[in-house]
Amino acid sequence: MALYPLVRPLVLALDAERAHRLTIAGLKLLPGGEPAQPDGRLSVRVAGLRFPNPVGLAAGFDKDAEVFRQMLGFGFGFVEVGTLTPRPQEGNPRPRLFRLTEDRAVINRMGFNNQGQAAACARLETRRRRAGIVGVNIGANKDSADRIADYAAGVRAMLGVADYLTVNISSPNTPGLRGLQDKAALEALLAAVAEARGAGPPVFLKVAPDLEPREVEDIAAAAIAHRIDALIVANTTLSRPDLRSRHRSEAGGLSGAPLKELALARLRDFRRATGGALPLIAAGGIENGVDAWHRIKAGASLVQLYSALVYEGPGLAERINGELKRLLIREGFRNIGEAIGAEAR
Repeated sequence: MALYPLVRPLVLALDAERAHRLTIAGLKLLPGGEPAQPDGRLSVRVAGLRFPNPVGLAAGFDKDAEVFRQMLGFGFGFVEVGTLTPRPQEGNPRPRLFRLTEDRAVINRMGFNNQGQAAACARLETRRRRAGIVGVNIGANKDSADRIADYAAGVRAMLGVADYLTVNISSPNTPGLRGLQDKAALEALLAAVAEARGAGPPVFLKVAPDLEPREVEDIAAAAIAHRIDALIVANTTLSRPDLRSRHRSEAGGLSGAPLKELALARLRDFRRATGGALPLIAAGGIENGVDAWHRIKAGASLVQLYSALVYEGPGLAERINGELKRLLIREGFRNIGEAIGAEAR
């Protein structure tokens, strides 16, 4: 999308949430693109799925599964829709999405605003299952009396339309949600999810970057014990590194470039805690091929991005894939599989 640098000033001049909704509306007018084809150097197998390349679109962009076909056409190896809750919900009061342009970052406190799983399921049922990998990120309603039951219901509702499911317990914008990362609660949650899945698609678990060493160990052990297929490391952070933007004090989860070092450190922690026994998917602050390369060498089989699209445009996935191929050649690896975890070895 060579035109994006020309329209970027107009996009950044709009309120962040309005700009996003206009982007989704514009994408809906486009025909579905041709999904990325498997690349001999970049293709990787995770949880029984063959990903054509390791660069995915993180949840949050296409909350309601409206434009996953179009995004697959921009070179992404996979697209994750959601977060979707059993019942529709409005989310938190506006304003709730803030661009920190000087920091190449975003703060959001959206609160799982979405049209509900039934509406997304109806859209996903119309797709050709072999036309690109689409994951579904599920969450719990804010007012739910039993959040574990919400996750189990989400698994049952979406398992027929998802190539994989992501259990999102790491958003900071639903009060108490991150408490499900605590050892006892996590054990109960993962047991309920496993029962609901049955012989269904792979299940990934998305965790926060704001974790202590003991929490990392507990989550890794529980994920392995309950046969979670991969960990996504990591969601947005509540921490506030040095920031320059006037929005730096807004409440919510911080994503984008300032999250880069924290997310990479947590990825390395989970690589050590799992001993390579569990695939890892890196997210947080990835905005170029070098960032993706560092995560892969630190142990990630796949990477996901979202916030960087605001500043770089929809051609970013193809650029990162091109950079990854050059880095593979430069460092003497034949393919991505050889590079995964090379730093740990």
